Amino acid sequence: MSRVRSARRKYYDVFSHFYDAFVRLHARRDGADTRDFLVQMSSTHDVSHPSILDVCCGTGAVVSGFANHYAESLTVGCDFSHGMLRKARAKRDAQKALFVEGHAALLPFVDESFDVITCSHALYELKGQDRQAALREMKRVVKPTGIVLLMEHEVPQNLFLKLLFDLRMMTMGAADAREFVRGGLAPFSGVFPHVSLAHSPSGKSKLIICQK
Repeated sequence: MSRVRSARRKYYDVFSHFYDAFVRLHARRDGADTRDFLVQMSSTHDVSHPSILDVCCGTGAVVSGFANHYAESLTVGCDFSHGMLRKARAKRDAQKALFVEGHAALLPFVDESFDVITCSHALYELKGQDRQAALREMKRVVKPTGIVLLMEHEVPQNLFLKLLFDLRMMTMGAADAREFVRGGLAPFSGVFPHVSLAHSPSGKSKLIICQK
């Protein structure tokens, strides 16, 4: 593991102790709405008991949403942070899911393993080369008829909120995070043949829907 990646892992291991509180403060009700929206969009994929993978799962909020909705399905969360996975496994709904340690740019799964793959508000934090590798990995492990749902931030229209948004991108994202978030569908259509766009109910997030 590179020195930079090791340092980022340590950062997220520490951040895991405060992550859920941070999300509650930052997202408020939007967090639950976004998770419900992801689950709803996955149901457009016509499989009654889909196998599901959440990449960069953090403390497992999205995984819990899917595991509760698809009680008969295999739901897997993958993250490279020991701390995040420890918090995820300690949650009440953890027994309904499987949590695996692994980096998004090198997923520890065989080809064409999952019907549904999600990644929520995480790609902007990856360096450009890792981000593209992660997209290629998700394409590799999704089934030929599967769907990849990638949730990312929308750029606010309000000037003050836009300033706060840019500050967050500079402090929490990769060096090119702002360009990535503003870049439309180009980063995704370079990997997936079929890409479309939807928006969360709050309007604060966009959903990129990718298929082989």
